[in-house]
Amino acid sequence: MSQQGSAGNVIAAIASFFFPGLGQLVQGRILAALLFCVITIVGYAMWWLIVPAIIGGIAHLWSIIDAAKFKADQPY
Repeated sequence: MSQQGSAGNVIAAIASFFFPGLGQLVQGRILAALLFCVITIVGYAMWWLIVPAIIGGIAHLWSIIDAAKFKADQPY
């Protein structure tokens, strides 16, 4: 999963589509996974306030894009 566009990044992006932060967890980035998960879930949980829901949606989209574009610094 070290190169952008690799099969691992595609799988991570699909995982983040279904559950925000799961793609980052698959890539081994635990802190990023927790942040994306918490921000998105809290935003979606406060849907009636509109602005947090929009922030949650943006965070969810960002988690998908981040998982797809991740490039590891050190090749394995």
